[in-house]
Amino acid sequence: MRTDERSNDRWCPALAIKSQGLIFDATGATDAEAVAYVTSLVSLESGTWLAGWQSGPGKHTATNTIALAQSHDGDGTWQRLPHEFDTAWEGVPGSFLAAEMVEAEPGRLLLFTTWINRSIPERPLFNPETEGILPTRLLYCSSEDEGETWGEWQELSTPGLTGCAVTGPILRWSDGTIACGFESFKEFDDPAPVEPGAWLAISRDGGCSFSDPWQVAQHPQQEKYYWDQRLCPTEKPGEFVAMFWTHNREEQRDTNVHMLQSSINDGATAVGEPVETAIPGQIAACAVAADGRILACVVDRGQPGTITLWQSADGGHTWPEEVRLVVHVHDERAAITQGREDIDYAEFWEDMGKWSFGHPVIRRRGNDWLLAWYAGTPDRMSLHWASVVEKAGA
Repeated sequence: MRTDERSNDRWCPALAIKSQGLIFDATGATDAEAVAYVTSLVSLESGTWLAGWQSGPGKHTATNTIALAQSHDGDGTWQRLPHEFDTAWEGVPGSFLAAEMVEAEPGRLLLFTTWINRSIPERPLFNPETEGILPTRLLYCSSEDEGETWGEWQELSTPGLTGCAVTGPILRWSDGTIACGFESFKEFDDPAPVEPGAWLAISRDGGCSFSDPWQVAQHPQQEKYYWDQRLCPTEKPGEFVAMFWTHNREEQRDTNVHMLQSSINDGATAVGEPVETAIPGQIAACAVAADGRILACVVDRGQPGTITLWQSADGGHTWPEEVRLVVHVHDERAAITQGREDIDYAEFWEDMGKWSFGHPVIRRRGNDWLLAWYAGTPDRMSLHWASVVEKAGA
């Protein structure tokens, strides 16, 4: 599905929320699990659904770990899974940032996470002086029993890159190829300029081995930062749609969401640079419908904050406002200092640690869509889900 394959005579159906609820209710949780953050969803061939998140007393604390829940239909009841993950890596204390999962083959799951070095627990995640982050590693493990238990951690190598973090759902194509999306930054004490990039680690043997990083997006002059990439596969093996929270560093502002369509089979890097869409907001989780429509579940931290489901029937060229669906409206109670323009970069990073909603995920489920995100108050953030369907007669 390339951008030149648009069709002006196609249409987008009206959407509606059929049902909604909670995957995890933080309001009644212990203080150690008060904040659920960084949402993931995966459906298994058995019909089981798994959700994952970062769990802790606050955002990015030194003790944060991974929590998982299971549902037999992705709707209604979710049950916590008992496994407790070891947060140390090679004897060094750490914390986790994500829990992205994929069914590599029927019955065998892989879970990918970002491990953060917490050997100096009082250090914050971000250093406002150097603009670097704490040392990280990309780790993964496997499960043979639908997430009840997990094996030992293994490291996903990222030669030449530092400050790496897993970003968004793991891709799997019909030929069995798997790809883990991640971004690179720089480490805490590094005085060099920031040069962020978006990458894939690709496995063509079911997760037994991975390639060196494959470049998805990186602005050649570092004028734009392509953050929090969210990729989804198309029906053609190796092909994907990618969306980015795009920050213009030179202009000190967030732009509209950017999008890229490319294939890992076209060469050592993605073909072309991401292009700006008409969608305002930051993180944008995307999916492709059976009829080729692209859907994007987007966080917009304006006033009020929203999570909105957008659609495009012409390969991402247009996103009609009349068929967008506002899934969540949020009253942000955190002490936020930065707006859309004239952004102070260090203060902006501080805001990221305060926002009390976001990180949406969208998964196709038969003829409808399952969405999930985190939302709450600054001290209690829960995981929400919603089932979205096409309106009858639309």
